[in-house]
Formats: sequence, C-alpha cells, structure tokens
Amino acid sequence: MTDAVPAPRPANAADTALLQGQVPSPAAPVPTTVSAVPAHVPPATPSVPVSAQPQPVALPPGVADQLARIEDKASRIEDKYARSEALLARVEDRVEAAGARMNEAARQSDLAALRNEVRAIADRTRRLPGAGALIVTAIVTAVLTVALTLVAQRLNLQGLIPPR
Repeated sequence: MTDAVPAPRPANAADTALLQGQVPSPAAPVPTTVSAVPAHVPPATPSVPVSAQPQPVALPPGVADQLARIEDKASRIEDKYARSEALLARVEDRVEAAGARMNEAARQSDLAALRNEVRAIADRTRRLPGAGALIVTAIVTAVLTVALTLVAQRLNLQGLIPPR
C-alpha cells in the first residue's frame, strides 16, 4: 500500500500572506504624477518602532471558518488513516499467526505420515528372520545339498540329469 501524499503546489503572494496571518489588501493604485516632495527632504520615520516579526492580523470570519473546516476535515482524515493503519497491522499479525499455525500443522502432518511409514517398515522387518536364523538356514541347506548329491551318486541317478 502506498501513502497518498498530495503534490505540493507553488505558493503565490496571497497564500503566503494568508499563512503569515495578513489580510490581503486590494491592489494600491499606481501613482501617475510625480511627487511634489523635493529630493533633499528625508523620508518620515515612523514614531512606533517596527518589530522584526509582523503582528498577527485577525482573519475575516469567512476565511477563518473555512480554515477551521479544512483543519477539522484534515484531522478526521488523519484519524481514519491511523485507524486504517492499525487495522492493517492487526490483519497482518493475524495472517502471520495463521501462516505459522499452518506451517506447524503441515509439519505435524508430515511427522505423522513419517511415523506411520516408519511403523509400517518396522512391522514388515520385525517378521523377517534374524542373522542367526539365516546362518542356520545356510548351514542346513549346504548339508542337505551335499547329502542329496551323495545319495544321487550312490543310486546312479546321474542319468536323470540331462547332459549339457
């Protein structure tokens, strides 16, 4: 999600004057005649000292009401944005928790399937004979093979075996 930030617009003289608390005055008429004051007369100095910062001037009621409404609307928008961010954070936390639970459940089901497979293999191999039984079987098979071969030779049963 991206934050919607309005693009800054260039300020004009009227905007700057309003921000500084000054009421814009109508344009002063341009003098068309030459002043009758001689050049050697110094300009009049103000009797009241001018401070470095301009004094705040009361805004007209219409402008003040409009600014108040704009500020109220901006604060409501900021509140809605903050609530939306909080909701999104909670949703994100819930999604992460659900994902963690699903991963854990998947791991548990994988482990359960693996346990079942190991148990099945153990059941199949449990019925197989051990090493001792295999050795005894090999010895018995060898002894019987030798005994039957000797019996077949004594009884001349070699003719029953086809020649190669």
